[in-house]
Amino acid sequence: MSELTQSEIASKYLLASGEGWNVCDEVCRAGPHNPAFEERHSHTSVSAVLSGTFVYRSARARVLMAPGSLLLGEREAPFSCSHEHGIGDRCVAFYFDPVFVEDVASEIPGVRRIVFNTNRIPPCHLLAPLFADIRTFVHSCAQHAGEELALRLVAAALRIVGSGRDVPVHDRDERRISQALAIIEKNLTSQLSVATLAAEVEMTRYHFLRIFHRTVGETPYRYILNRRLVLAAQRLSTRPNGVLEIALACGFGDLSEFTRHFRSRFGAPPAAYRRERSILNTRKSRINR
Repeated sequence: MSELTQSEIASKYLLASGEGWNVCDEVCRAGPHNPAFEERHSHTSVSAVLSGTFVYRSARARVLMAPGSLLLGEREAPFSCSHEHGIGDRCVAFYFDPVFVEDVASEIPGVRRIVFNTNRIPPCHLLAPLFADIRTFVHSCAQHAGEELALRLVAAALRIVGSGRDVPVHDRDERRISQALAIIEKNLTSQLSVATLAAEVEMTRYHFLRIFHRTVGETPYRYILNRRLVLAAQRLSTRPNGVLEIALACGFGDLSEFTRHFRSRFGAPPAAYRRERSILNTRKSRINR
């Protein structure tokens, strides 16, 4: 496989911008044969990983970025990204001026510092509503929605960031978990068990469970559940299909199970969530005319 040039490796499209912030859709096509380029963050940034896995390195640590996680970038900090375990990724990256971050931090009780002490916020149930709205936003690029997401995203990062530091993972385990994440993404709506995933990457079930949690930041069950709920929320916002049809298509066994988990993550049952999103989208479309 021939190496791609740097301009062929990455593309970056501005989706929306405002006072103190902008958001870009960023696609990388690099693979194991492409070298990592050292770069420097121009702004404080919070990037939502929508697809693909990649290794992010900074002076602080090396972490595996997986779909559903947030990459935290410190202004002026050097970093590099590589794709030794797969090809390509897609992120929606929000960039902030220092004053924007300081203004948000000043309104959050208990936040004492605005410097991130970790490279990553792993996938978790708290991020599911944000990721659902980010995926919907990518299709609309509405300015008003972008500003709201910028505020919500930096606030979420500031609230969560003090919860822990990145834990180093052995290269071999990192590669296996990256393979497992690719299997999950390809079979997200199918029945997936720890035993099946562990066998696919040649690990014992307990070792896989322990290393998956250490590498990704969530257990396999919670990670798959959150990914399915984000997918379902996006479809509820953008497709006319019935709630039961969407639940089954997203890998849930029955409507009651889906409704229970959805209400827990999004604060409303699926039908009410769809109505709320429809009303909000109608209002935003009128504002943006």
